[in-house]
Amino acid sequence: LLFDHAAQQWRSNPPPHPVVAAGVTSASPALARLLRVVSELPKGSVILPDLDLALDDACMASLGNAGKPDEPGGLPISRNDAITHPQYHLKLLLNRMGISRGEVRHWHRAGASPAPPERSKAISNLFLPPSGSARWIDLPAQARRLSGVRIMESPHPGAEAQAIALLIREALEMPEKRVALVTPDRGLAARVAALLRRWNIEADDTAGVPLSQSVAGRLLLLLAELVSEYFGPVSLVAALSHPLVRREAGRAEWLENVRRLDLALRGPRPGVGLAGMAPAVAKARLGAWWREVEALLAPLDAGDDPLPLADLIDRLAVAGEGLCGEGMWTNADGRALAGFIEELREAAREADFVLEPRELHAVLRDAMERIAVRPPWGGHPRVAIYGLLEARMSRADLVICGGLVEGVWPGSAKPDPLVPPAVLRALGVPGADFRIGLAAHDLAAALGAPEVVLSHGLRDEGAPVEPSRFVLRVKAMLGELVKDHRQESAPRLARLLDLAERAPHYPRPKPMPSAEQRKVSISVTGLDRLRGDPYQFYAGSILRLRRIDALDAEPSAAWKGEAAHKILELWHKAGEPRDGLQPIADEVLATMSAHPLTRSLWRPRLMAALDWIADEVAMLRGEGRTELGTELDGEMLVLGVRVHGRADRIDRLDNGGLAVVDYKTGQPPSRKMVEEGFALQLGLVAMIAESGGFAGVSGVASRFEYWSLAKDSKRKGEAAPFGFRESPILEGSKKTGVLAEDFLPRTRTYLNDALNRWILGSEPFTARLNPDLPVYSDYDQLMRLEEWLPALLGNEGDGA
Repeated sequence: LLFDHAAQQWRSNPPPHPVVAAGVTSASPALARLLRVVSELPKGSVILPDLDLALDDACMASLGNAGKPDEPGGLPISRNDAITHPQYHLKLLLNRMGISRGEVRHWHRAGASPAPPERSKAISNLFLPPSGSARWIDLPAQARRLSGVRIMESPHPGAEAQAIALLIREALEMPEKRVALVTPDRGLAARVAALLRRWNIEADDTAGVPLSQSVAGRLLLLLAELVSEYFGPVSLVAALSHPLVRREAGRAEWLENVRRLDLALRGPRPGVGLAGMAPAVAKARLGAWWREVEALLAPLDAGDDPLPLADLIDRLAVAGEGLCGEGMWTNADGRALAGFIEELREAAREADFVLEPRELHAVLRDAMERIAVRPPWGGHPRVAIYGLLEARMSRADLVICGGLVEGVWPGSAKPDPLVPPAVLRALGVPGADFRIGLAAHDLAAALGAPEVVLSHGLRDEGAPVEPSRFVLRVKAMLGELVKDHRQESAPRLARLLDLAERAPHYPRPKPMPSAEQRKVSISVTGLDRLRGDPYQFYAGSILRLRRIDALDAEPSAAWKGEAAHKILELWHKAGEPRDGLQPIADEVLATMSAHPLTRSLWRPRLMAALDWIADEVAMLRGEGRTELGTELDGEMLVLGVRVHGRADRIDRLDNGGLAVVDYKTGQPPSRKMVEEGFALQLGLVAMIAESGGFAGVSGVASRFEYWSLAKDSKRKGEAAPFGFRESPILEGSKKTGVLAEDFLPRTRTYLNDALNRWILGSEPFTARLNPDLPVYSDYDQLMRLEEWLPALLGNEGDGA
């Protein structure tokens, strides 16, 4: 209606000033009628981009009806129309304007950076319709040669981006030479822009960045994520440490408090909402600071009930301004964000739109993805990155067409999900392949630059890809000339740019701390680590390095072990009531935060194992075995070294001896590991007990047991029960194990050997001293394991 109204006005009252319609590629009927009026104005002009006037009439006719039925009542667009041809949409536009191609005149100006004249005919031959492409066989070499056009192949997108960046860098060495990268692949454009910053070249990317990826937009999405995820630790720490928060004064102190909160929140999620952060805040001693934060974030505590979208946006704006002040709305992205919020808020109020708070983040993210933020100035004056639309009205001395693979350039056709192609053709609407013709037209226009590089990769991030049909046409037309059009230097330089000499094998770490540094105590679990992998003991006990859990981490085996030990400790303190385990377990699991799904999956197994423990304790009590203590801390001195640890459970046997029990949430260590001295915890606890290291415990240890909460591996099938007892002692029908009378002497021998070698001696703390032994991986990165272990296992020596 708007186009028709303008056409009627100009036809009735021609404007006295010039009217120029340039660069139009759309062929909609209303626009065609308006362009016809513009062409008839006294001072009107219609400039069609890259209309091929050299294409002969026969080839133009072979493109099909193009909106002009060949007979009365015929289809405006037939099934055989070549809608993928780069000239088809221009023929369709001319037909709808009622103007023949013969009435169009050449533009009298060549423009900046024209291509060599002989290339125009070659480009016309390149895009001949199927009926005319057979002429390639008879074309002489000079009619097929695309002078100044090169084809560049790269193994993958990263190499393609690096090669394009090198071409741009090389071109800038020429004074006043302008370079443009034209690509519909936003990922490739971002890579090239990032690589150019290596040389302090800031490319002018006309597509900008999505608002959701801008600095201000990311802050708004983080605040929305706090609403949707009930103040999850990851989004909370990210929001509080965002670059815009407290940017002016006091940011250093603010970030220090955020770091302390970050450390306190490590591990499974503490609780839901702001109130759930109380234990972590108390642990980090951040009461005063947290009260300020809580007041700023209080508007985001929206609950579960649906709320008007406009109110939710207001809450985000209030919280954002409280954290950042006016800085949230400054710069180009801040202004774009302010405009987006105002527009969305107004539309939401008019529509009375209601939304569940947990859906807020997804809704805003999808809406913000469609908004581009472009810097108002800046960028290198001679380097530009264009999308296909922006490139239509731009020129450069060197044009690099990147991402020329099927599905990208041209993009994949997307058929209309509701209207069949035959109905569309009857209505005069081209099918989904029409955009392929537009993409071909964009490439034909780009080929008009003085220098052109056609770049494509051989694979994407996941699989091999097909070169664009346009590249295949170029290669087919060039034939034997294609070897003269290859761009090989840039991909070769791209490979060499980051190529370094092969580094020698990193030596197997063998730290040698001083005698003073070796004077550390050793825990009952630390001895296994010292003997199995001395480097891990060195990192943990001498360097005192500890692995930090991730934020909002999944409950680990250590978390499950802590929960099980806590449950059993409370149960023992309550007098071990037969029906008291499950209520205590429910209480402990409720206070120890974990994902509900994890609790749901693990709880049935845990309850089954706890029932087994209750039955086992009742049975043993009936046999005269009594509990002396649980979760007991104790220590002893051996060769002047403090050995300390915690006993899970110690019982008094009916004969007066001691039974030492170690709870395991998983499978207990194998008897072979105990024999070889890599699982000595039971023996060390027994030694501490015999030495009087546990308060209220005395006697001689004669029973050593693992109580596992896992499935009994000896009983196969789904019906295998949870919970079983295992002992490393060789008894009964067992074929492996340690004799009862040898168990503690052997433990003492292993202990003395370890103390004399590493704690009191001078032996290096060799990494993975026993590489086949299953050990923890907390320090693998510190020891650079992957750099030397393959050579060690490959019998290439230890690299030392």
